Amino acid sequence: MNTATLLHTALRGVLANPLRAALTTLGIVIGVASVIAMLALGNGARAAVAASFRFLGSDTVQIATKEAFQDGELLPVGQPLSYEDGLLMPREVELVDGVSMRAGRAVKARYGRDNVELTATGAMADALQGLALQGDVQPRDWTPGEPLHPQDFLAAGRFFTPAELLAAAPVCVLGARTAEDLFAGENPLEQVIWINRRRCLVIGVLAELQTTNVAQQNQTRPNDALYLPISAAIQLLYDEAPPVQILARVSDEDRMSEARAQIADYLRRRHSVTADSDGVYADDFTMTTRQDVLGAQQEAARTFSTLLAAMALISLLVGGVGIMNVMLVSVAERTREIGIRMAVGATRRDIVLQFLLEAALVSSGGGLFGVALGILAVPLAASLNGGVALLAPASIPLSLAVALLTGLVFGLYPALRASLLDPIEALRHE
Repeated sequence: MNTATLLHTALRGVLANPLRAALTTLGIVIGVASVIAMLALGNGARAAVAASFRFLGSDTVQIATKEAFQDGELLPVGQPLSYEDGLLMPREVELVDGVSMRAGRAVKARYGRDNVELTATGAMADALQGLALQGDVQPRDWTPGEPLHPQDFLAAGRFFTPAELLAAAPVCVLGARTAEDLFAGENPLEQVIWINRRRCLVIGVLAELQTTNVAQQNQTRPNDALYLPISAAIQLLYDEAPPVQILARVSDEDRMSEARAQIADYLRRRHSVTADSDGVYADDFTMTTRQDVLGAQQEAARTFSTLLAAMALISLLVGGVGIMNVMLVSVAERTREIGIRMAVGATRRDIVLQFLLEAALVSSGGGLFGVALGILAVPLAASLNGGVALLAPASIPLSLAVALLTGLVFGLYPALRASLLDPIEALRHE
């Protein structure tokens, strides 16, 4: 029998009972669809993690106060990181050539009779440069791919200077919506506002911003902003020095491990942290680099892939068993037909190929439906998960190949069983 005849015979065998064939493919459909949808969610989750830590360059170390739950409340462990810790770090640590610091607090800002509640951010003088490098926000309707500069984030006025930072000058820069809420279209520059009953001079207004991460567009409000020099924020907004986040820039990224050790030694001296009898330090700070994030991300990806493979294997196994069961029933129902084919010259190889083709048609059909269902399920799964799903193009041919392989593997035994039938006994079968 030639290939065309075999294919025609196999297709006719499958279509002889379309309802049974459709039910047989159900396990394959579910397996393939779940693989595509879950791979898309996994890719989206990894992309979101990468975007969250995009500000961590290969030459930076993020340093934060270590926290732990005590009586159901998240509290600092030991001494919090202070503004002075970051200010002195470039001078005391050989491999650190600069730092950025940030501290935020919910405040009430007032101008005349208008007031707003928002989070005020104490930042360094290079905060706009940091926004440009991070890429998390951009001016609204910004041309994709066009480079961003710090001045692009300003609509009017200026940002505070390093001199104002060192002097703890009571100056501030407002977000676009904050300026609109307080001044209702008036010019806010050189006007005095009150932040928690402390005077502050407005020296700039940011352009209207939007987030670049689609998943966070409804979760972040970049225009409800108020920036002050971190030194002024500490004096104006806090009764006692708050913990700060420090981003240290290392002068030689090839010596990152050495830089981390130097930073740890410096902070241990500042915080009087000593080693125990085993030589272990109970540090009250944490350090994170891009390598740490990527390592944790890769480990999470491996764990997710293992779970995904297990779920797909179970689903495809169920689908494969269903194919084998239906093929065995089909062999039993068509025993006389098999005998007739053998009597008119069909070889055992022809019988094996015929039933393997039937199994392949059933499994590949289920794979195609599974791919379609999986693609349709991606946005639904993302909306239910509250995140972003990125469809991996390679997952489609991979899923189809696995579905086809499942059909061939589980269809092999029924095909061999059909080919081993005795032609005489088969012709006698009723």
